[in-house]
Amino acid sequence: MTRVVVVGGGISGLVAARAVGRRPGIEALVLEGASRTGGKLRRETVAGVAVDVGAEAMLHRRPEGGALAAELGVPLVHPTGATSRVWWGDELRPLPRSLMGVPMDLSALESSGLLTPAGLAAVRAEPRLPTTTLDADVSVAELVGGRLGPEVVDRLVEPLLGGVYAGHAAEISVRAAVPQLVAMANRGSLLEQALALPTSTTPVFAGLEGGMGRLPALIEEAGDFAVRRDAMVRGLRRSGSGYRLVVGSADRPEEIAADAVILAVPAAPAARLLGDLAPEAARRLSGIDTASVVVVTFAFRVADLAGHPSLDGGVSGFLVPPSQGRRVKAATFSFAKWAWVRAAGGGDVVHLRTSLGRHGEATALQATDEELVAWSLQDLAAATGLVAEPVDVHVQRWGGALPQYAVGHLERVAAIRADVGAIPGLAVCGASYDGVGIPACIGSALRAAADVLR
Repeated sequence: MTRVVVVGGGISGLVAARAVGRRPGIEALVLEGASRTGGKLRRETVAGVAVDVGAEAMLHRRPEGGALAAELGVPLVHPTGATSRVWWGDELRPLPRSLMGVPMDLSALESSGLLTPAGLAAVRAEPRLPTTTLDADVSVAELVGGRLGPEVVDRLVEPLLGGVYAGHAAEISVRAAVPQLVAMANRGSLLEQALALPTSTTPVFAGLEGGMGRLPALIEEAGDFAVRRDAMVRGLRRSGSGYRLVVGSADRPEEIAADAVILAVPAAPAARLLGDLAPEAARRLSGIDTASVVVVTFAFRVADLAGHPSLDGGVSGFLVPPSQGRRVKAATFSFAKWAWVRAAGGGDVVHLRTSLGRHGEATALQATDEELVAWSLQDLAAATGLVAEPVDVHVQRWGGALPQYAVGHLERVAAIRADVGAIPGLAVCGASYDGVGIPACIGSALRAAADVLR
């Protein structure tokens, strides 16, 4: 029997273990350092209802998430027709359709009031610019701002990137984050091509009834691998044709033998474990920075929402450009976005959540729970007029949760995989490599599983 050990029990590690464990003759074991699996997929009970306090949705237009759900026999649900807003100035303004800030509807952009007349003029003038040929990687801000103007970056790109990466447009790689824009730029006008894109009837996002936090347990229940929790891996070395992993505390270490190893942990712990085995990969992994965020989930009485038009169910939440100086970077009106959340409240309570923290900002993680709740309530009141005491609240801190795809990220990842791939039976996967969303992590895990099986 061949043993494959997967280090890390987040979505990537669980999917990788399932993929290798389904092969005859392979024993798959997940070693998770925490007391629970799932990583950033997590549910907590707020006012008697289990809701997501981590990732709440996955990109439906990537196939990996839907394929996994189908294999597990779990139906997908999609958001309601409620629409998003951008909190700009003193208003929640409609978020016009765009491809990471590149407008797909000029009339909607104009009516949103997000851009000044000069900003709109810069957008309309973009088709007359010469083609931008990208021979090297650049930031999202450099490409989009260079063609459509700084207002588009400030008021559209920044809040969108903040929602995905908790990062900044001037730092995020366009090739890694929005490769479609690279291909479009090399062909000509970004605006003309975005306006010509057909309106898709396929929902952008999908989730699970009861929350995405159900997914880790569903994968485990499907079997094909074992899990050990509270099993922190502190060392990894070659032993003959296989590996030895050091698990547990320094005073009571345990060694576990493996024929192959998949590292499904964030960049920093992966770098520590690879220091001797793959020093070049370790060095490059150490250069991947992260952002920390906090999710504050509230439950309010239904009656408290009366009289607030932005909380009538037609708005799914709002994004906040960093230039606005607000504490929160986003809010999700879960009761309006997901029908199952509304139903779970039983007609008595409704749930919504705020997100705080961006790359380079330590304030959110250093604040007390009471401060985070107070800041969130202040911003919710300013944005929506809601002034009420919550029935219940939960504060979830995600330290170093979101890797930052800096300019040159794709080349960095290729070099990491080349160094790791030179060692038989060793692979890496997770959000640090191919995308931070759930489908991207699933795809990364399946690639790592294929590598070690090969």
